[in-house]
Amino acid sequence: QVQLVESGGGLVQAGGSLRLSCAASGRTFGNYNMGWFRQAPGKEREFVAAISWTGSRTYYADSLKGRFTMSRDNAKNTVYLLMNSLNAEDTAVYYCAAEPRVGVLTRISDYDHWGQGTQVTVSS
Repeated sequence: QVQLVESGGGLVQAGGSLRLSCAASGRTFGNYNMGWFRQAPGKEREFVAAISWTGSRTYYADSLKGRFTMSRDNAKNTVYLLMNSLNAEDTAVYYCAAEPRVGVLTRISDYDHWGQGTQVTVSS
């Protein structure tokens, strides 16, 4: 089993930046694809970003328009999400998830392990 713990969320002013981290414990996730998803109140969970197990390929939701950057450090069993130019629409609980390289990285149902989420609130 892979346990995932997100951190780095909080309150930020519109236009600011945050870097989220997702640390794995219990088992290395070097052989997993990883994704970030978010869920705002009253809305369904949506895809944000994903990265292949080697870190060589990344994928992003089109609506983010290049504002977010995902990376991973397999030696530290950690993935990151750098969020720039934040606005109120980015307010949500952000989740990281692990996919065992058998599914589609942008499809939420293909992820097997999920963190507890970290709250990001953007004030205007």
